[in-house]
Amino acid sequence: MIVWLRLAFAFLVLVAATVILLPIQLVGLRFNLKIRRHVPRLWHRVACWGLGLRVRVHGTLETKRPLLLASNHVSWKDIMVLGSVADVVYIAKSEVRGWPVFGILARLQATIFVEREQRQKTGDQVDEIARRMADGEIVVLFPEGTTSDGNRLLEIKTSLFGAAASAVPHAPEGVVFIQPVSIAYTGVHGMAMGRFHRPLAAWPGDIELLPHLLGIAREGAVDVDVDFGERVDYSRSSNRKEVSRTVEARIRAMLGARLRGR
Repeated sequence: MIVWLRLAFAFLVLVAATVILLPIQLVGLRFNLKIRRHVPRLWHRVACWGLGLRVRVHGTLETKRPLLLASNHVSWKDIMVLGSVADVVYIAKSEVRGWPVFGILARLQATIFVEREQRQKTGDQVDEIARRMADGEIVVLFPEGTTSDGNRLLEIKTSLFGAAASAVPHAPEGVVFIQPVSIAYTGVHGMAMGRFHRPLAAWPGDIELLPHLLGIAREGAVDVDVDFGERVDYSRSSNRKEVSRTVEARIRAMLGARLRGR
């Protein structure tokens, strides 16, 4: 009964926030106003509060632009968590556009959709990412390409950093700044979340959304730690594989330390 009450409360909170913020965001998208970048942050903050996600931030968001955030990926909740602490846009596979609820929310946040299987469109997609970054938008990349179980960082796909290389010619200083970010689900009701329970917060594989939502609602309060690491500069002379290895090492170190409680 309590689980359903929590879900009902979260639903009502999200509906109220959406009713208030949706018209503003639609106007911002229609006329490409800068306010469209800020409204999603308010919505994500309310969503995190309604679902009981308590977000703690460590480190600071890089102030230089163009900026690409490279983060590990644990769950759909990562979108709300990162979206609640920074004005960001996401890169997502094209299938997400047609998903119920998530697809609509993604479009409202001006998500950049990419079609990985259609190589003839790769150039246009990379150019779109580069243009958005050059325009000052903070783009989030999940370089693992999928979600993990929350206990580790999967292998990073170096090809996904091609967007950074394409944005370099458009950068005022000839440099794109890549900031490693780690997202760690570390506690439930203020108690440390051990390795066994951490997958409760994760959304790997083909787990159905409703049972996963019920699990989150059952817990009621989940602690999430977001670490912003030292940036990596990507210039015309940079080697993509070396940059990706550096970014991977920094994400892995932050995530490992946070999961160990350090």
